[in-house]
Amino acid sequence: MTILVTGATGYIGKRLIPFLLNEGHTVFCVVRDRLRADKSYADEENAHVIEGDFLKPETLKNIPKDIDVAYYLIHSMSNSSKDFKSLEEQCAQNFKSAIEKTNAKQVIYLSGITNEKKLSKHLQSRKNVEESLASTKYALTVFKAGIIVGSGSSSFEIIRDLVEKLPFMIAPKWLNTKTQPIAVRDVLAFLTRGAGKSELYNTSYDIFGPEVITYKEMLLQFAEVRELKRYILTVPVMTPKLSSYWLYFVTSTSYKLATSLVDSMGVQIIGKPSNINSILDVHPISYKKAVKLAFEKIEQNSIVSSWKDSMISSGRLRKNLYKYINVPQFGCFRDYKERKVNNENITINKIWSIGGTTGWYYGNFLWRIRGYIDKLFGGIGLRRGRTNPSDLNVGDALDFWRVIFADKNKKKLLLYAEMRLPGEAWLEFKIENNLLKQTATFRPRGLWGRLYWYSVLPFHGFIFKGMINELAKA
Repeated sequence: MTILVTGATGYIGKRLIPFLLNEGHTVFCVVRDRLRADKSYADEENAHVIEGDFLKPETLKNIPKDIDVAYYLIHSMSNSSKDFKSLEEQCAQNFKSAIEKTNAKQVIYLSGITNEKKLSKHLQSRKNVEESLASTKYALTVFKAGIIVGSGSSSFEIIRDLVEKLPFMIAPKWLNTKTQPIAVRDVLAFLTRGAGKSELYNTSYDIFGPEVITYKEMLLQFAEVRELKRYILTVPVMTPKLSSYWLYFVTSTSYKLATSLVDSMGVQIIGKPSNINSILDVHPISYKKAVKLAFEKIEQNSIVSSWKDSMISSGRLRKNLYKYINVPQFGCFRDYKERKVNNENITINKIWSIGGTTGWYYGNFLWRIRGYIDKLFGGIGLRRGRTNPSDLNVGDALDFWRVIFADKNKKKLLLYAEMRLPGEAWLEFKIENNLLKQTATFRPRGLWGRLYWYSVLPFHGFIFKGMINELAKA
């Protein structure tokens, strides 16, 4: 079959595409930014990348007419816009209009379980999107998932932060809310096997794991898997705003996502039983087994996708990545340094391992202080780390930076700052003729931007000097 996948660089989309390719399907991957996907599918004969933004109908002209199935995997959980509900519906309407012009027989939509009368804003929006996608031109198949558990998922990483950082927790009362978590591998199995199944046309199914447990039990079972002793006390007095700050300061989540999660976690998420497991021969695994398998992926450094790499994990980038590739030359401050390199391969590998648990090679305590300051002012700090310890791709999150360009053959890495700044900043590493060139560029915004640059100039002097010296060493 010929299949169209939206949200191809997202957490689910990035994992689903290899499954579809392994089944022998031809896959068209729709992305907002081609730079983030070209490398991933360059060697796949049956994978084709299309650039398109479903909030801009004029960009959807390249969607092929001859497709059989289309997946709708677009979700703006972290969108800070107050009108995200209307934006999601607009996105769904534009998708529907584009697909109705093709030969697609089926659209598969991954939503959330929405069985409660009172829903959070995001779950209500998910339900509205389902109604918007319904069409007489194609059949709609909806899979409504519980909380998805897998390496790199937002729920997994948040629980991991809480369990591994806090031996004792005073937590909000919503930790007693019941839910039915499902392993990401089971979600992918449902999505893959549902393609082209005529018996699933114009149907909706809840998909969920075998257990009904509370968020508190999820934390304690996670601790058991990690062989950690943890104590949790729930209190009724923590407001939603205070709960959001609690998640924000303790975990790697952004404040926007924390707010959305707190809003959703007050709603019970329990699925309606059906025969979908037998129809598709999928038998979901337990929560503890899902956690164990997730850690196997982490230990093998084989995390396929992470919510942290989402372009809305910081909310700083508003345009496609190529808009930031050309570092401005005028009206900017620069810190430029160069060093002779003894071994280019060693230096390149060091550059490609920078940040995360490796650190920044010099003055790491100052980088951490900068991260704490950023977090204090509502930024992302160093919380995101990096998905892979030694590999970088365009679009990856790297502490409070975003990878804009990464090419080992060209020996160049370019980062764009997503920290709170009175301006814009780039950090570039490039090797030419055994010479490492390191350039920090800052484009100030008004007087505050200029004052900021001069205030941090003394620190830049020895931080950047120490960093390039360590990178250049064999």
